[in-house]
Amino acid sequence: MNVVVASLVEPLQVPYNYYSCRKSQIKKNPKCVMVASSRSGVGSLVIETNQDQQQISTSTKTPTTTLSSVAARRLILLRHAKSSWENRSIRDHDRPLSRSGQLDAIKVSQNLLKLGWIPQLILSSDALRTRETLKIMQEQVQAFLEAEVHFISSFYSVAAMDGQTAEHLRQAISKYSRDEILTVMCMGHNRGWEEAASVLSGVTVELKTCNAALLEATGKSWEEAFSLAGPGGWKLQGLVKPDTAV
Repeated sequence: MNVVVASLVEPLQVPYNYYSCRKSQIKKNPKCVMVASSRSGVGSLVIETNQDQQQISTSTKTPTTTLSSVAARRLILLRHAKSSWENRSIRDHDRPLSRSGQLDAIKVSQNLLKLGWIPQLILSSDALRTRETLKIMQEQVQAFLEAEVHFISSFYSVAAMDGQTAEHLRQAISKYSRDEILTVMCMGHNRGWEEAASVLSGVTVELKTCNAALLEATGKSWEEAFSLAGPGGWKLQGLVKPDTAV
């Protein structure tokens, strides 16, 4: 595993309102849940709306591509597991996971493995609760340990800034990814993470602790995928939760 502690000291240039959350871009109140599939090795995700249900199949096979071909780019936006508030004297950045948060991190790593959504690149906030979430996931699933990892300090602060997280993630992914990397996981905090998932997909996404939004777009590179999809153009493949059976 390659681990790099990265601090984006030079602020990312965020165009005003480039990825700001517009209500007109977001469909109201969709709910995403996972259900078990009868087919071996394949998880099935169901997106529920108020009117009907649309079933989406997710293959466990990793997308393949050549450097010059258009490929599916899969983005996992994972909020950290539940943290502990027992010691109120600890600053927010240094709060550890609670016992229930530790158990949820185990479950969500196993669910992502079953669905085949395994990142080759992991970009994470450097807050203790995100570090501990990732450490547990790596202990449970070898594939997470094999991913390239960068801890980015600005992921902690940007999540509290309205309308900036989606563009910040785009710039970070474009900086650290390569064309051959097809699945990236970004680990961070609310409100920014669920706001980014909503802006990118164009539907309202709620991310409770240790929930992951699975997004997909296509492009020869990550920059092209972001450019072609734009705000609202990423396909929401589902929402992974620790306690949902796969």
